[in-house]
Amino acid sequence: MSKTTVYLALGTNLGDRLANIQGALAALEPQVTLTAISPLYETAAMYVEDQPDFLNLVVRGQTTLTPEALLALVKTLEVELGRTPSKRFGPRLIDIDILFYGDQQLTLTEPDLEIPHPRLHERAFVLFPLSDIAAPLVYPPTGQTIADLRLALGEDDGIWKYQISSGLS
Repeated sequence: MSKTTVYLALGTNLGDRLANIQGALAALEPQVTLTAISPLYETAAMYVEDQPDFLNLVVRGQTTLTPEALLALVKTLEVELGRTPSKRFGPRLIDIDILFYGDQQLTLTEPDLEIPHPRLHERAFVLFPLSDIAAPLVYPPTGQTIADLRLALGEDDGIWKYQISSGLS
């Protein structure tokens, strides 16, 4: 079975955020073979702003799963990693979104899946890390590259590269 290149966005703003991201990355294997991981970004919450800051990154991977099976996998992993139902755009222990699945454009109502992700172009917390690993990728709804979409956002003081403490002073 042939493998398809996928891009996934991961985010968390509850508990040990770094451990949440690391756990999600580990849980994706072996169904998704990770081939690139962006730097981590810390971002202010969007849409529902009265909540803790998020850690976000984007990964590129290879999978033999169909888009529907990939969605089922990430939703199962979210629950296994401790995510509980909450209000839309509210705080979450882990969130995994499918950004791209090969070059497919897909809209399904059951399951609720739209590829490429329909709000990708407005989200700095996706475009900054995605541009680090896939700047020339084209976002079909606009025909623009990820780099161009990221530049169109301008400099955003609500997002910054996350510095992992080394414990050295």
